[in-house]
Amino acid sequence: MRVFAWRAHRAYLKIAFSKASLTIFVYRALIMSIGGSNSGGPNGAPAGRSDRGVSMVDPPSPSAKAAFDPEFTRASTPVSGGKTGPSQTSANQANTRAILTVDTEEEFDWNAPFTRDQHGLKHVAALPRFQSFCEEIGAHPVYLVDWPIANDASAVEIIGDAVRRGMADVGVQLHPWVNPPFDEEVSAHNSYAGNLSPELEAAKFTALRDRIEEAFGAAPLIYRAGRYGLGPSSAALLKSAGIAIDTSVRPLFDYSDQHGPDYSAHPIAPYWADAERTLLELPVTTVYWGLLRQLGRHIHRAQRHFPTFFAGFSKLKLLERIALTPEGVTAEEAIRGIDIALDEGLPVLVLSLHSPTLAPGFTPYTHTAQDVDTLYDWLRRVYLYLETRGVRSASVAEVIAAAKQ
Repeated sequence: MRVFAWRAHRAYLKIAFSKASLTIFVYRALIMSIGGSNSGGPNGAPAGRSDRGVSMVDPPSPSAKAAFDPEFTRASTPVSGGKTGPSQTSANQANTRAILTVDTEEEFDWNAPFTRDQHGLKHVAALPRFQSFCEEIGAHPVYLVDWPIANDASAVEIIGDAVRRGMADVGVQLHPWVNPPFDEEVSAHNSYAGNLSPELEAAKFTALRDRIEEAFGAAPLIYRAGRYGLGPSSAALLKSAGIAIDTSVRPLFDYSDQHGPDYSAHPIAPYWADAERTLLELPVTTVYWGLLRQLGRHIHRAQRHFPTFFAGFSKLKLLERIALTPEGVTAEEAIRGIDIALDEGLPVLVLSLHSPTLAPGFTPYTHTAQDVDTLYDWLRRVYLYLETRGVRSASVAEVIAAAKQ
């Protein structure tokens, strides 16, 4: 009995010591990070400079935060036939809409160097099942297609059919390494379109945008840079091309160690990317969860100096970063993330996944057919939960029409 008591006491001390160590780290993290950061931006983001002339890789001004027509975000309640419609908001319902973005792209080895030609499109055969499933659960997918997809007859027919029926939208996703003109060296640095010269970024984007319009019969209105790779010239390019929504920003993530942008200080709520309020940014929804979530940005910033500590916070459920995606995030975690996002008052939730994940063997997230079934179960559970919270799906056109300039 004494041995058992001693072991229990030792385990308790070990946990207490771990939490104490993490508490000390938090204070050190705050001291190191607060001094070099600004405050006052929406959702805890730094205030940054004026929204006039600011690069999209910089956090926006607080005044750039977007507002939406109340009827657009009005909560819904189930009605006859399994449909949903506007209703009076109950205590459990949220004034929020949701869009499901799909990075619709070629299959390639995510762990290998980038190449122009080492890719495939076998997973396109899985798109009809996905589209049918989305219609069943009330999701409205936004297919952000890149060059190989836009030039594949099967993909164009499958996606185009859903778009023509009003059950999906199509947008632009630029993967520079497989998108002509091929004037740059293939490298990790150049895999981010925003790192290219303004002229080359524009040439690649224009070729893709024009091809999408030709293939689908309508000009795309929404864009996501592949690998979330915006650059200093991206805003002007998108505006000149008639793009109304960008969804490249992934808040709370920093890709600078991979030659990409740092979005760790960007807000999670939608905002205007230009002074004229013609280019709306819909950040990919990511939130912090846990007792220390209000300190999440500071802790992550300090992680650059203490790279192994964040795992301890997550393990002890003190701080988790949750993205609304079935790729590496459980349904339980996603539902917690949804609750946080709704508590924050987000008017639009942006969920995301990659199209090759819809078939086994092409991404790290679905190795087997059972993994794919798990992904579909994730979508079913998450969309059922969204329904219980009064969150309805939205189309790109609805988001554009509801955004208040």
